[in-house]
Amino acid sequence: QVQLVESGGGLVQAGGSLRLSCAASGRTFSSYAMGWFRQAPGKEREFVVAISWSGGRTYYADSVKGRFTISRDNAKKMVYLQMSSLKPEDTAVYYCAAGTTTGWQERSYDYWGQGTQVTVSS
Repeated sequence: QVQLVESGGGLVQAGGSLRLSCAASGRTFSSYAMGWFRQAPGKEREFVVAISWSGGRTYYADSVKGRFTISRDNAKKMVYLQMSSLKPEDTAVYYCAAGTTTGWQERSYDYWGQGTQVTVSS
């Protein structure tokens, strides 16, 4: 079992930065791949980025490449999403997820956090 709690969301102006954090509980955190997804109002939840259990592999959605960076600290059971050059279209609820495979599909993930709101004003 893994429990996930996101934090760090908020209101930021376009062009600004935010860092999201995801705190995990559970003894097997280091064996899980981690991902970030987001859901904008009226839209389906979409993949943002994923990182392998070791941190050696990362995958980014084209829409965030070069602007977002995922990292993890297995000793602290934390995953981070550094977001820069934010755009109004990045406005969404951001979810942290844990799974056994590093994938872009929601079905790759077994555990989800409750989400944190990110709002980017123009």
